[in-house]
Amino acid sequence: FATPEMSADAIRSPGAAFRSKGQWYRLKFKCQTAPDHMQVLQLRYRIGDEIPETDWAKYNLYD
Repeated sequence: FATPEMSADAIRSPGAAFRSKGQWYRLKFKCQTAPDHMQVLQLRYRIGDEIPETDWAKYNLYD
């Protein structure tokens, strides 16, 4: 996992997670915004591997 990176018109997260149907999955995304950050112009994401339940505590993920 990694800390999200913010710029003047984008947010990029090279290492995030999301939960679906009781499981956690790795996620990468980049969100391009308007200069005032009030409109999303583009969103790209890539869903990664399932995170094993044995690793949830290490990443502060919950059940």
